[in-house]
Amino acid sequence: MSTAHVTAARAAPPVRAEYERELAPLGPLQAARPLPWHTRLRGHPGTRQALILLVLAGVWEATARWQHNDLLLPTFTATLQALIEGLSSGELLVKTAVSLSTLLEGYALGVLAAFAFTALATTSRWGRDLLSTLTAMFNPLLAIALLPLALLWFGLGKASLLFVLVHAVLWAVALNTLAGFQSVPETLRMTGRNYGLTGVRYVVQILLPAALPSVLSGLKIGWAFAWRTLIAAELVFGATSGQGGLGWYIYQNRNELYTDRVFAGLVLVILIGLLVEGLVFQTLERLTVRRWGQQRG
Repeated sequence: MSTAHVTAARAAPPVRAEYERELAPLGPLQAARPLPWHTRLRGHPGTRQALILLVLAGVWEATARWQHNDLLLPTFTATLQALIEGLSSGELLVKTAVSLSTLLEGYALGVLAAFAFTALATTSRWGRDLLSTLTAMFNPLLAIALLPLALLWFGLGKASLLFVLVHAVLWAVALNTLAGFQSVPETLRMTGRNYGLTGVRYVVQILLPAALPSVLSGLKIGWAFAWRTLIAAELVFGATSGQGGLGWYIYQNRNELYTDRVFAGLVLVILIGLLVEGLVFQTLERLTVRRWGQQRG
């Protein structure tokens, strides 16, 4: 036998005889047991967030008791008591309503202006250049820095607050929305053109659904910018139409050295931010981008 035949015989795998095996009959299917309640509770994101907040509250309480100076840093329990008293008396509820009404109005105006600029930039080269130029000019400019100019133009009232709120929201939402539109695959763009979609219909039916994760990110960033800008603006001049918001509440109590109330106002600002993030934006993401498979849960 030649060397080639020997090598081929060694390389060939052994051949096994075929056989049949009878499978055991399939029994009745059993429904999957639900996880225990404590396992589901540990896996819920809200539980982890609540645990983080409890740890932070414990660190705050321990630090305040170690420092032992309520004027500089009140304890968490004292702040919580001041928060409960402010809510039960209705004072904090009124301040919150004033701030949120102004915030929602300015936020809506800023979002509408951002979508208008983005739609123009998507459908026109001149619009794209306009948005790029304006964003490069005004996005680095802090909204609160425009407050003296707003007071000069619009006076001491809601119009000044709305002006700085629109500035805070407009550029963040426009930038994220435009980035999302530019990342839409060319296949989807060609589909829209094949159906004869142009202008606003092309933006609404093709670009906006595909770019929704970026749009939602811009909306969240715009909300955070607007919320902190409003509080900062109210700290400067506070009252609009004879009423002050949360920022004015914090400023007044700082002047009167009620530090626990100052921290109570700050805690309420944080709680409102957490509620908006959890109840509004996360719900919107769960109903849209996560449900459609555009974002991991």
